[in-house]
Amino acid sequence: MDQRIVKIALVVLVAALIACFFIFDLGRYFNLEFIKAQRDAYQTYYLQHPSTAIAAYSAVYVAVTALSLPGAAIMTLLGGALFGVVTGTVIVSFCSTIGATLAFLVARFLLRDSIQGKFGDKLETINNGIANEGMFYLFTMRLIPVIPFFVINLVMGLTPIRTAQFFFVSQLGMFPGTIVFVNAGTQLAQIDSLAGILSPALLLSFVLLGLFPLIAKKFVALVNKRKQAKAL
Repeated sequence: MDQRIVKIALVVLVAALIACFFIFDLGRYFNLEFIKAQRDAYQTYYLQHPSTAIAAYSAVYVAVTALSLPGAAIMTLLGGALFGVVTGTVIVSFCSTIGATLAFLVARFLLRDSIQGKFGDKLETINNGIANEGMFYLFTMRLIPVIPFFVINLVMGLTPIRTAQFFFVSQLGMFPGTIVFVNAGTQLAQIDSLAGILSPALLLSFVLLGLFPLIAKKFVALVNKRKQAKAL
């Protein structure tokens, strides 16, 4: 099948799904008040049909993240409320990473060739940087919750980073934040807003943790460079 036809069909499908989300106001199901009101009903269903509940939850989570729709944070809290810290963290970690990777692949398939073709010379420095240190940059961005994850997914799809690297580093980088939100979900009744989950101190910790690999790599490179200079 012609790749152009596939791209057009994919654009139509994605646009239709996103349009349905807003036309039918599905966002009302992804707010804190709604999941708090429905928590008991969700938990009852989960206890009666655990496999079906996990499958349905996972499908919705992956769809929300793959389409870059608002609601991932709420779904993460719900995961903690339904499944507990351990099971919830495992489910959310894989669902969020799979959804992010799908968004990454869609952006790569639809946009990468055209953007690199038009602006390849201007993006050469960025491409080289991503090729050499893409994992470190991605890890840092994943650890800083102030950067919207859907933006990272789409932007990274335009770079040369490999899909396997994107998946692994994303799962690793999002893991600390996942634990925080899933754990908060276990105390869903006490949460009044999403803003209260991440304190300034916790945000700073994530930033420092994210920057550490980049700083360490630069430091090691500097030390090696000086050793080579002395050897000469």
